[in-house]
Amino acid sequence: MGCSPQIGMGLDLWAADCELWPLASANPGAKQFAFGAGIIYSTRLVNRDFTVNITVENLAPCKKLVRVELDATAVDSAFDAITKDYQKQAVLPGFRPGKAPRDMVLKKYGTEIKDEAKRKLIGDNYRQALEDKKIQAVGYPDIEEIQFDRGQNLIFAATVETAPEFQLPEYKGLAAMIEAKSVTDADVEKALDLLRGQHAKFDTVARPLANGDIAVVDYTGTCDGKVITEIAPTAKGLTEQKDFWVETTDNSFIPGFAAQLIGAKAGDKRTVNVDFPADFVTKELQGKKGVYEVEVVEVKEKVLPPLDEELAKKFGAENVEKLTAGVRADLENELKYSKSKSVRQQVVQSLLEKLNFELPETAVANETRNVVYDLVRQNTQRGVARELIETQKDQIYAAAAGNAKERVRLAFIVSKIAEQEKISATQEDVIRRAQQLAMMYQTPFDAFIKDLQKRNGVNELYEQVLHEKVLELLEKNASITETAPAK
Repeated sequence: MGCSPQIGMGLDLWAADCELWPLASANPGAKQFAFGAGIIYSTRLVNRDFTVNITVENLAPCKKLVRVELDATAVDSAFDAITKDYQKQAVLPGFRPGKAPRDMVLKKYGTEIKDEAKRKLIGDNYRQALEDKKIQAVGYPDIEEIQFDRGQNLIFAATVETAPEFQLPEYKGLAAMIEAKSVTDADVEKALDLLRGQHAKFDTVARPLANGDIAVVDYTGTCDGKVITEIAPTAKGLTEQKDFWVETTDNSFIPGFAAQLIGAKAGDKRTVNVDFPADFVTKELQGKKGVYEVEVVEVKEKVLPPLDEELAKKFGAENVEKLTAGVRADLENELKYSKSKSVRQQVVQSLLEKLNFELPETAVANETRNVVYDLVRQNTQRGVARELIETQKDQIYAAAAGNAKERVRLAFIVSKIAEQEKISATQEDVIRRAQQLAMMYQTPFDAFIKDLQKRNGVNELYEQVLHEKVLELLEKNASITETAPAK
């Protein structure tokens, strides 16, 4: 029988046919389990009256070889206990349930009994070895069975990755600087104009194109004398468009494109030269020059609606005053979040600069996969085509690998601070976090939980909650200096 996490009323409910083996985690707040299959037995198979020899060999800074030898008396005791349990439950022809002779039970279930004894003995003694030697394991061990059978000592070796050893520096009172900003009337007015812009009208006008207007254009583009799709096959929209709307602002379309259309009227044709930025979304065009043949089809003037009660009601406010108050509150919350984020980034960077230590290879590999998963999901939700994501998978993986080590290092630092400050993540915390993420990703909660199960992401949520609590502590205790706002 196999088993899997069953998430329903709570996040740590598990199938009844599973026995859980708690493993040490990089994060004491996370709950990590390995699970085995089969009948659940109450017999405790690790008896400290038996002789158990444990040796530990350091293979690398974060890798150890743990060798365990358990005497034959304990092995035979395990076989006997499990055989009795099978006898109690066995149903064999000609015998009432639980009344079959021992030899017949052994004949039918000998392989299963041996497998169960091996699993229980290795699992219990591996766990006890970690406890005795005070080893903080990360992830799952690589177990090598060296010797196991009735009447013989059990000998096995476990190659295990371990949490790095390091001393925390002083983490309270870390310096951070923030701009002494506040929300101004001009900020509120600008935000209200953005809301008005969501209900703007666009009137066709018979005059030259001016700043703030919309140019409706037809265009074809080339790069290095070639049609753009010959260089970037997926960039069809950058190659040719009909009736394409370009707003004459600095950040519209390709930098510098709209500015070269100012003064043009409907029917005018212009050659527009652009420089694709070094970080342009289409990798093949980054840093290159492009040439566009453009015809202006129409000039449209953007007309904003008045700031009145009718507009306010479209945004759920009773009147202009309440709409303005709501906008100001939103801007103040955004500013508060921005300041908090800046402080946290600074104190985290300070800690990372103070601490450098070796990391478990598996933890880095797992985190790289997590980052890749997040990047792909974010790009998919932004509407990026899967074909385009596939063409950029090497770049995505390189970007993920680049910051995975830093994230893993920070996770160990956060874990150690949490341990020192006795900070923990509760199941209720994790459920709240899951609900927040489901809302953020606009995914039904049940579907989000199923996806979480599929990729074994419950541990990740525990770590996120603990991470948030530790960063809150660091921010609260930071030494913050306010500076004059940048002009």
